[in-house]
Amino acid sequence: MALWGGRFTEAADERFKRFNDSLVFDYRLAIQDIEGSMGWARAINSVGIINAEELEKLENALQELLDEVHQDPEKIAHAGLEDIHSYVESRLIEKVGDLGKKLHTGRSRNDQVALDIKMWCRDQSKVLLKSITELEKVLTATAKEHYDTVMPGYTHLQRAQPITFGHWAMAYCEMFDRDYHRLVNAVSLMDACPLGSAALAGTAYPVDRDKLARDLGFSRATRNSLDSVSDRDHIVEIMNCASISMIHLSRMAEDLIIYNSGESAFVELSDKVTSGSSLMPQKKNPDALELIRGKTGRVFGDQMGMMTTLKALPLAYDKDMQEDKEGLFDAMDTWHDCLEMAALVFEGMKVRKDRTMQAAKGGYSNATELADYLVGKGIPFREAHGIVGKAVVYAISQDKPLEELTVAEFHKFSDVISDDVYPLLQIESILSKRSARGGVNLSRISEAVSLMEKELETREV
Repeated sequence: MALWGGRFTEAADERFKRFNDSLVFDYRLAIQDIEGSMGWARAINSVGIINAEELEKLENALQELLDEVHQDPEKIAHAGLEDIHSYVESRLIEKVGDLGKKLHTGRSRNDQVALDIKMWCRDQSKVLLKSITELEKVLTATAKEHYDTVMPGYTHLQRAQPITFGHWAMAYCEMFDRDYHRLVNAVSLMDACPLGSAALAGTAYPVDRDKLARDLGFSRATRNSLDSVSDRDHIVEIMNCASISMIHLSRMAEDLIIYNSGESAFVELSDKVTSGSSLMPQKKNPDALELIRGKTGRVFGDQMGMMTTLKALPLAYDKDMQEDKEGLFDAMDTWHDCLEMAALVFEGMKVRKDRTMQAAKGGYSNATELADYLVGKGIPFREAHGIVGKAVVYAISQDKPLEELTVAEFHKFSDVISDDVYPLLQIESILSKRSARGGVNLSRISEAVSLMEKELETREV
């Protein structure tokens, strides 16, 4: 059943119908469309368009339809109708007859779909906030277990200074914590109900839109009908949240891929998230992490497609906006799957402390400590930097770490170096000195873990 056939004298071409129809993907808005219709039924009852008995019949029929959708939502996709609005209205008419035709009074598919998408984004955000929180919990638990597992920190993929695996895990926990709060903010920005804006100029019936908004779980009604039906900022915003979070997921995946490699062997991934080679029996491939890294580009593409669709649209509604859904659904599904998979990667993952400690001791990661030591002896930092650089070159030529050079060898570069330098070049000393907030001092790492645990406990997800 088409909702707009009265103006036309011949049927649409089947090729156009296939090109135009959106039910095959917007069936995912069924729950929101039905809940929005319940709200609209109550709104038009309040202004006398339908009476109390009619409202009860509509609400009962819509509830029946909602129950059916919950049982098998994908069945709707193959109903052969134009869109989810056509489906809901036609099924309603089947249930209550001509009364079902009254429901659309004062409403347009333009404000209806704007409402559906906002409600879907809001509902999906709750699921995503829970998934982000679960990943943060996994990372926090990993950090707690490995707060003192020494490993090298890197810049330019070169060993830089010692850190711990717990400190590394908390770095990503901080990223995902920002993702959580960024999504919370996006939800707050979309907390305005567009229903009652009709096609573009507002409904002709004296509906209390603020009351309607609260009835549908929004804090307020939108303030401009023209903007309300054409606004898709919330889609761009939530997809931006997805894109930024996918950057974090991809970076973490890349780190773990490197740490899992034979060259590093810092971690060993569980069999749950790896696969083998069809040719090489020895292979254990980090497929879950590589797919997270690969799917990141897919989410970026979805966001770029959405922004490109919107970039030159005149007000108010244009059919181009039908293209807002598939990319949105795909991006949110992909983000959710990657968050879940990232958490799963940490299940059964083994951290090889012997390898991480050995790597931290190599690469002259204590060179900065030697420079700081010289500064403490009154040598300007830039001069100290040069002295240590030469000492490192010498140590490399002797195939020795800095801490194994003798005082006599150190005196080739500076005669202020004495036996008191050796304790400062040890890993434990290096970590201990970084005691400012956010540093790798073990008590600071424990503090960061404790603070994050407390925050996660208070979340209502």
